[in-house]
Amino acid sequence: MSDTKRLILIVDDDFDFLEINRIILEKAGYRVATAADPAEAQARIADEVPDLIITDLMMDSLDAGFSFSASLKGDPQTAAVPIIMSTSVSSALGLDFRPRSAEDMEKMRVDAYFDKPIDGGALLAKVAELLGDRPD
Repeated sequence: MSDTKRLILIVDDDFDFLEINRIILEKAGYRVATAADPAEAQARIADEVPDLIITDLMMDSLDAGFSFSASLKGDPQTAAVPIIMSTSVSSALGLDFRPRSAEDMEKMRVDAYFDKPIDGGALLAKVAELLGDRPD
């Protein structure tokens, strides 16, 4: 039965963020893979394309998440995979990347955006919405 569960890939260089959100998603019935950076994520995607990706914005560079999302949306294999961007850039650097419109989301090449820390309930609701899942 576990092979029918949806796979979510979390990409973040913060181990605590990976673990907290892995636990939240697994308890909700999802399979979860994690990666510390976009290169590791690409290797995981080569093994199995996830149903949804949650990626950090700031990893090895300030805009690593933007580049990663753009590469995914530009690849026919992953173009339809929903992407949730998460970041602490507002609190860490005082920068505001929050999308203000659907056009902003399109430019960012993401399907949803969260400032960290992410509320677990809000994350699960957005994941279910993007995957078209009905809540239990």
